[in-house]
Amino acid sequence: MARQVNAAVAQSIGDGVAVASDGPILTVRLDRPEQLNALTPEMHRGLQAAFDRFAADPSLRVAILAAAGRAFCAGSDLKAAANRRMRSEGPLAMPAGGYGGLAQRFDLDKPVIAAVNGDAIGGGFELALACDLIVAAEHARFALPEPSFGMVAIGGGPHRLVRAVGAKRAMDIALTGRRIEAAEAIAMGLVNRVVPASDLMEACRTLALSLTQCGPAALAAAKQLVDTTLNQPSLEAAIGGQEVQPAMQRWRASEECMEGARAFAEKRAPAWVIR
Repeated sequence: MARQVNAAVAQSIGDGVAVASDGPILTVRLDRPEQLNALTPEMHRGLQAAFDRFAADPSLRVAILAAAGRAFCAGSDLKAAANRRMRSEGPLAMPAGGYGGLAQRFDLDKPVIAAVNGDAIGGGFELALACDLIVAAEHARFALPEPSFGMVAIGGGPHRLVRAVGAKRAMDIALTGRRIEAAEAIAMGLVNRVVPASDLMEACRTLALSLTQCGPAALAAAKQLVDTTLNQPSLEAAIGGQEVQPAMQRWRASEECMEGARAFAEKRAPAWVIR
C-alpha cells in the first residue's frame, strides 16, 4: 500500500510509494530509488490505493506521478517475479486499475501528469503512457524491451503507443526495444514537455495549477472526449455521440459555462463549484 505523507494527516500504510497533497494537487511518488523504482506487488497495491484516493476526493483536481532517485521506473521487479515463480506462487495478480493501479483505469475523469525524471523502461514506460500528460527531463529515456527478455508488454503500452504515434513508429519501439531519448520522444508526440531536470517538478506543478483554473466538469468532459474519440468508427460518429458521454452530461448539468462567462465579464477569477 502507499505511504501517505501529508502535513495535516500522516499515515504509514506500506513501502515503495509516497503520497502528498498540496491543495488540489496530489503527488504520487515512486519511492524505491535504489532499485530504480522497479514495481513490487506492494507498490502495485500502493498505487491502486493512491489513485483510489485521488478518484474519490473531489478536492483533489490533478495528480502528478513522480519518482525518487535517478530513474522514473524500470518496470516490474524481475527478481521479485522470479522468486514468485520459484515459490510456485504464479504470476502477480494486478489490482483493479491494472498495471500500477492506472493502466486499465478508464473511469478516472481527472488529469494525471507523469513527471519522468529519468529512464521509463518497460512497465515504467507503460505507466507514463497511462497518464494524460508527460513532462520529461532532458535526459529521460523510454523503451519497451520486453521481447528481449522473452516477455510481452501487456500493461497497455503497445495499444497506447499506436494511438499516440501511429503503427510504424509503434512497431519500431515495440519490436526493437530501443531506447527513445527525450528529444525524439517529444518530436514524435510521446511527451508534452521536455525541461531541464532541475525544473521538472516545478514545470509539472505549473502545469497542474493551470489545469486547476479550469472548470472541473468541463475539464473532465474534455478529457473524456479525447479518451473516447478513437473508439468511434468515424469523426462524424464521435461528434454526433459526444452528448451521451457521462462527463459531458455532468458538464451540461453544471453551471460552469454561465459562471465562466460571468467571471469573464466581471474581470474576476471563476468560482467553480467542486463536487
